[in-house]
Amino acid sequence: MQTIGLIGGMSFESSAVYYRMVNEMVRERLGGLASADLLMHSVNFDEIVAMQKAGDWGAAANRLGDVALRLQIAGARCVLICTNTMHLIADQVAARISVPLVHIIDETAKSLKASGRKRPLLLATRYTMEHGFYASRMKSFGIDIIVPEADDRTVVHDIIFNELCAGKVLNSSRDKLMQIIERERVKGADSIILGCTEICLILDPKNLPLPGFDTTEIHARAAVEFALSDEEVEEIVAA
Repeated sequence: MQTIGLIGGMSFESSAVYYRMVNEMVRERLGGLASADLLMHSVNFDEIVAMQKAGDWGAAANRLGDVALRLQIAGARCVLICTNTMHLIADQVAARISVPLVHIIDETAKSLKASGRKRPLLLATRYTMEHGFYASRMKSFGIDIIVPEADDRTVVHDIIFNELCAGKVLNSSRDKLMQIIERERVKGADSIILGCTEICLILDPKNLPLPGFDTTEIHARAAVEFALSDEEVEEIVAA
């Protein structure tokens, strides 16, 4: 099993989900008491949020690039940025390391494409919905994302930062998200991207009016596939 490196803390609420999912997936695949060989570096999210608000993406790239390099030096054979928003600077982070950076947008796009979905609704932070990096990366896979109207984008962003990142899961906010989904379904959305790693805390992709794609689960599964790839090759050779 290869060691997975996780850049977490953005927020720690979703990082805990990553840790649980990765370990559950490894146990499911290997059985018994198996768990993942992983390293996590959890940053101070308050510092990252300050950089986001200031638009200082260069400083954010330097910070996460330093963390990625530390994980590699410590033995990680792949690295994950455990948040969608900070994939805005994923290329800069990837340039700091020589091991693969498992890209959350690419993995989500592959899942959408395999399911034949071409017009997904993206629910995410304002940065992810509005900065263009997500849409352009998806476009390279032939997928045209839809984002909510401006007022609804504010609602989604505020639910993420003011509630989910603080560990608050409110039924009233779930209702608001479902109303946004219904408005966009009527306009032609054919699926839903849970494009913030905290949204899985409030929305179950299995209980939505359209097919749901949980980026946290997709990202975690891709990491496990990478980590166990050598073991599967060994099993084939041994057989």
